[in-house]
This record gives sequence, structure tokens and C-alpha cells, in this order.
Amino acid sequence: MSDIPVHDPDPHPALRGGDVVRRHRLSTRLWHWTNAVTLLVMVMSGLMIFNAHPMLYRGEYGANYDRPWFKIGSARVGASEFGYVQIGTRRVETTGTLGLWQNAEGQTQRRASPGWATIPSRYSLAAARIWHLAFAWVLAGGLAVYLLWSLVNGHLRRDIHITRTEWSPRHLWHEVRDHARLRFPAGTAALRYNALQKIAYALVLFGLLPLMILTGLAMSPGTDAWFPLAGQLFGGRQSARSVHFLGMAALIGFFVVHIAMVVLAGPFNEVRSMITGRYRLPQERR
Repeated sequence: MSDIPVHDPDPHPALRGGDVVRRHRLSTRLWHWTNAVTLLVMVMSGLMIFNAHPMLYRGEYGANYDRPWFKIGSARVGASEFGYVQIGTRRVETTGTLGLWQNAEGQTQRRASPGWATIPSRYSLAAARIWHLAFAWVLAGGLAVYLLWSLVNGHLRRDIHITRTEWSPRHLWHEVRDHARLRFPAGTAALRYNALQKIAYALVLFGLLPLMILTGLAMSPGTDAWFPLAGQLFGGRQSARSVHFLGMAALIGFFVVHIAMVVLAGPFNEVRSMITGRYRLPQERR
């Protein structure tokens, strides 16, 4: 077993399955864990902010008597009460999880998200906004520093850039089939991001995260004074709020898929590589 530093994605001829290499740069590992904590706090504080008015609208304005396209709430029919999620005119009952649930003391709560999913756990719009805005600076600053540093050290060009061959439908279909069959790369091939990983990471780095920052600015009335175009891009403040919420859902979806792939590929080896940088190359399958 060897400990060989590998910063170039091209396979090293001396490496084979079972060797331990240095896989992730320190900058990547620091940004990964900082971003993980930041997004967790922002999602949980964002859900508390959403609890203040759990409805989403299109356009510039939206209030209690306007018709939302999305809503989480509770309703009473006769003697029974239930929680629900409503999209358009369709309702799905979510009693016990969303809209109507019980806290740790057994008290019935009629808020969109349960206390275990929010920061703070007890309703406080003011505290949630403080948490959310504080970590928004961490997210925006961390993303800018990471992208600049990754451009300087070649990480974007070397590991995220998608080649013309990787864009071909045949190549993409082959990787989709391998993922569906849980066939993960072994040996030195495991050191390189495949096309699906590159597409996912590029969408998050250059799409979702900047979109969350831009829609966050568009929701702030103060932005109208220095950057009115932010709200106009989305057709109004309420539309920007809806896109912000959908972007959060997309980031949660990315996180769920990411964790699933880590578990299936070998959680100890994958997590260790993101903490210490050391990664054991998977053995070739016979």
C-alpha cells in the first residue's frame, strides 16, 4: 500500500486498486464542510422564515387574501382537523409532519414546518432572519473565494470541465446505466469525476448557489435602491421568493442524492477522503 499524492486526474501508471492516495485538496475540503454547515443553517432558518407566511405567489405582490400556487396549512372539517400541502387546487394531507403537528411537550402546533426542522426550534421570525442573513454572507463569500481559488489552481478546468466526448448522448446514457446498476469506477478511474458528477457539481456551483444569492437579494426591499434589476429578472418579489423556495428544494434533492451515492460507494472511504484527503482506490471487480 502506497501513499501517493495525486492532483492530476490522469491515471498514474504506478497506481492500482488498494493504494491510498491524496484525493481532495485542502481548499476543496474546507469549502465542502463550511458549505455543508452553512446550507444546513440557511435551510433550517429559511423554513422558520417561511413559517411566518407559508404561501408562495407569482408576481410582485402576495398576501393572505391572494391565491397562492403553493401553501402549507391546516383545516378543520367537522370535528376533525388536518394538516396539508396544497399545490394549485390539489391538497395532500400531511398531518403530523407539516401544517399540523405536536411539539416535544405534546402541544398541537399549526405551523408549516416542525420545530426539529427549523432554527430556532420555537417560533421567532426575528431570530430566524438574523441566522439566515448572517450565514448568507458566509455562503456568498465562501462561494466567491472557492471559485476564484479553483480557477487559479486549475480545479475547475481539470475536474469540473465537461469535455465534448462526455457531452455525447451515448456516453451519458452509458453512465446513467452504470449508476442505475450501481457500477462504480474502480482503480485510478475513481479519481476522476464522471460526466454526471461534473454536470451536477457545475449546476450547483454556477446555477443553484448563484440563483439562491440573486433571489435572496431580489426579495430584499433594500435591493430596489441599488439593484432594481434583481427583482425585475424574476417578474416581481413574490416570484423571486417562489424561485428561492424551489432552489432550496433542489439543493435538498442534490444533498439526498449525494449522500445516497456516498453510502453506496463506501461511506468510510468517501468521508475520510473529504476529511483527511486520503482515499483508498477501489479494487477492480473480477
